Amino acid sequence: MASTETRNDTGSTVSHLECTYCGKTYSAAELQNLCPACGKVLYHRYDLAAARERLKPEMLKGRVASMWRYREVMPVLLTENIITLGEGWTPLLETNRLGKKLGLSNLMIKDESQNPTGSFKARGLSAAVSKAKELGATALSIPSAGNAGGAMAAYAARAGLEAAVMMPVDAPYINKLETYLTGAKTWLVEGLINDAGRILKANAARYGWFDLSTLKEPYRVEGKKTLGYELAEQLDWQLPDVVIYPTGGGTGLVGMWKAFDEMEELGWIGSKRPRMVVAQATGCAPIVRAYEEGAEFARPWENAQTGSSGIRVPVAIADYLMLQAVRQSGGTALAVSDEAMQEATREIASNEGIYPAPEGAATLAVLRRMLEENLVSPEERVVLFNTGAGQKYPEFMQFDLPVVPADTTEL
Repeated sequence: MASTETRNDTGSTVSHLECTYCGKTYSAAELQNLCPACGKVLYHRYDLAAARERLKPEMLKGRVASMWRYREVMPVLLTENIITLGEGWTPLLETNRLGKKLGLSNLMIKDESQNPTGSFKARGLSAAVSKAKELGATALSIPSAGNAGGAMAAYAARAGLEAAVMMPVDAPYINKLETYLTGAKTWLVEGLINDAGRILKANAARYGWFDLSTLKEPYRVEGKKTLGYELAEQLDWQLPDVVIYPTGGGTGLVGMWKAFDEMEELGWIGSKRPRMVVAQATGCAPIVRAYEEGAEFARPWENAQTGSSGIRVPVAIADYLMLQAVRQSGGTALAVSDEAMQEATREIASNEGIYPAPEGAATLAVLRRMLEENLVSPEERVVLFNTGAGQKYPEFMQFDLPVVPADTTEL
């Protein structure tokens, strides 16, 4: 499905698509999934020399408080094709109480729970649905551990496109509910997200679905990379020392890494990079294992088990990109237990009033390990990413509360 559109009222400087592995280039004016030559991830490339003239940091003041403030380095050409619910420009919150407790003077949380649909998935799906619509897609499909399905369904509904979602049968109930209520054809699979992806792919031609699987298309990462742009802008163009990111499919991690390179070429930041730290669950840690083994790619994780559904991803197409970012930045990859995530959930919530998703809580659990291993200094600027709202995971935290008789006055 090719686009015949040549107008460009967003100021986008998009140039072409490039394979992140073999380097072959393709048209950005046609719907694409993986690289036809080697089956790896495609990235949008931009005329950053032109973007440098069209967009300067001081020009961002007064722009829309969403990720579309960076439209010159986004792939959508026509404003009418931008499908938005106000995603992005989430707060970067200082955590004075939690930081003091941990002995850190510059600890912050980027709170993605305040996005539409309650998670960072809104960024990627806003960009992906927008560009897919612009290039002529009429029906979309996505395998999801939960939040991505709800986000895709919401943006597809707003765009007037058909949506098909398949998620594991034990995905959080609220994710299933929001996907169904926003009009997507919704199935549950007795398996994991990779099983859902396989089944949807087998039926794509029959139903005319364009596949929006994580990084099996070049559009979602363009929305996720705005995490990096925002982080830099909110810190007055000085990147933090450490970024700890919960990693399933890895789009946010590699998206930020892409954004940092773009911003350096734009002249907005220097060559210094944060140490990028992967946070995974001990029951599903393929990137951690590959990092420890010194491997270029990650072997599939067998019998993946964790209540943190967003990082229960046994196979990731962008494994090599995640590992490159971690190694090139001098970062690390660590796994923590569900019990550590539950403890961290309560710790973040009770100290800072932020109720994190299990994946967001994993970043604090990983930070604790880094402190124990002297991998972080007290004065370093550390950013934890809370990727979603804990309220969407009621099954993850189990507890009992005392019951008081109605006729009592004693506590």
